[in-house]
Amino acid sequence: MPSLSISLLGALLGLGLVTAAVGQSDAKAPLTRSERCANLSHQFDEALETHATATQVTAAKALQRKGNRYCAAKKQAQGIRMLANALKLLGVTPNDPVQ
Repeated sequence: MPSLSISLLGALLGLGLVTAAVGQSDAKAPLTRSERCANLSHQFDEALETHATATQVTAAKALQRKGNRYCAAKKQAQGIRMLANALKLLGVTPNDPVQ
C-alpha cells in the first residue's frame, strides 16, 4: 500500500511539473538588443510625426542617426542609449519592455 501511495504521489508531482513547464513556455522571450534597436528606431519615427515641432528635433535626429549607426555596427548597447536619448529630446518616454 505505501508503494502505491508513493507511486501516485510521484505521478502527480510529475504531472504538476509538466503543467508548470507548459505554462512557462507561453511567456515571451526577452528581446534581443538588435530587436530593441529596431523597436526604438521605429518608435522614434512615429514620435517624429507627432512631435515635429519640438525644439530639439535637429539634435534628436542626429542622435537617431548615431544610434542607428551603432546598432548596425554591432554596438547595440550604445545604439539603444542614443535612440532612447533621441526620444527623450522629443519629450517621449522610450518603450522599454525590459522594465
